[in-house]
Amino acid sequence: MMNSKLFTPASIGPLTLRNRTIRSAAFESMCPGNAPSRQLKDYHCSVAAGGVGMTTIAYAAVTQSGLSFDRQLWMRPEIIPGLREITDAVHKEGAAVSIQLGHCGNMSHKSICGVTPVGASSGFNLYSPTFVRGLRKEELPQMAKAYGQSVNWAREAGFDAVEIHAGHGYLISQFLSPYTNHRKDEFGGSLENRMRFMDMVMEEVMRAAGNDMAVLVKTNMRDGFKGGMEIDEAVQVAKRLVQDGAHALVLSGGFVSKAPMYVMRGAMPIKSMTHYMNCWWLKYGVRMVGKWMIPTVPFKEAYFLEDALRFRTEIKEIPLVYVGGLVSREKIDEVLDDGFEFVQMGRALLNEPGFVNRLRTEEKARCNCGHSNYCIARMYTIDMACHKHLEEKLPLCLEREIEKLENQ
Repeated sequence: MMNSKLFTPASIGPLTLRNRTIRSAAFESMCPGNAPSRQLKDYHCSVAAGGVGMTTIAYAAVTQSGLSFDRQLWMRPEIIPGLREITDAVHKEGAAVSIQLGHCGNMSHKSICGVTPVGASSGFNLYSPTFVRGLRKEELPQMAKAYGQSVNWAREAGFDAVEIHAGHGYLISQFLSPYTNHRKDEFGGSLENRMRFMDMVMEEVMRAAGNDMAVLVKTNMRDGFKGGMEIDEAVQVAKRLVQDGAHALVLSGGFVSKAPMYVMRGAMPIKSMTHYMNCWWLKYGVRMVGKWMIPTVPFKEAYFLEDALRFRTEIKEIPLVYVGGLVSREKIDEVLDDGFEFVQMGRALLNEPGFVNRLRTEEKARCNCGHSNYCIARMYTIDMACHKHLEEKLPLCLEREIEKLENQ
């Protein structure tokens, strides 16, 4: 305990954090009209006041075509003043603040993103469900520039860092994965070719970041299903990101369209998820086949650690951020002792925004998240929230579902 690194400062590029904890970019679904809200500000301020080193605002789309939810941020000049209010408030609490920038690629619908969804390759996305258009080669430089422009807007809004989303089956990941990239040009085929779009994005991002913004990149360690990218290729991608100039890597895994619970672990509470859905046919469809579409992957504490350790042995040049299933002081210390410079938490800080302050005072501190994933189930339609902090009373059928999952 006395030798713990947890509450020592550490740096990511030009940025120094007060401790080793980061609120992960777990999607909040708190941005109606694709703009920041008072609710978003209050939540991130509560985590900052709770002692975190840096909080991350999740999953801001770099273009309108990159939106996959109607309550998701879309980076553009009009929202800069609203974002500035959040960054100023977080800084007052002593924490740094980052924003995750990404593009959902094929995981959208015209009704949300305003156009036929685009991806690495043309095809049909069963999850939306919609036809998808592969991006033309001549469109790629402009798409890469959108990431760089978003970094500039993030600086203007007062952010200390950006996290580029290159994992989870979103656009950059769709180029990297053999499962989604069937291109016949120089952006498809070999891993070298599949990394070209990522390289283009990183060139724009690092140019925009200059010497005063930290750049983290969230990358997959494996896609989590047969036919996806496996760990050997993922290590090569991580090494390329180091060459591309990233200041730190966030090591994750899974494809939200194909293996969502590989990312988050546990079961998806289907009744809770469909309870909030507005679309009647989707509601009944998910009720009937949801358990097969979203298979359970058992939760265990620090579930990505084994894979992450392989990356730690291969990558020495920059800090690595561990994310995935951290809920106790004991495990956090173990991960830091294994050589990871930072830890990210999502659900633990939704369950208890002041968890980091408690970690400081309690050697055996553990958050009481029950891993029912109710927070994720409702996130697709309304805001992400822990069932333990709701003002409204849940219907009995949802209470029973949560209880059953938490007692498994």
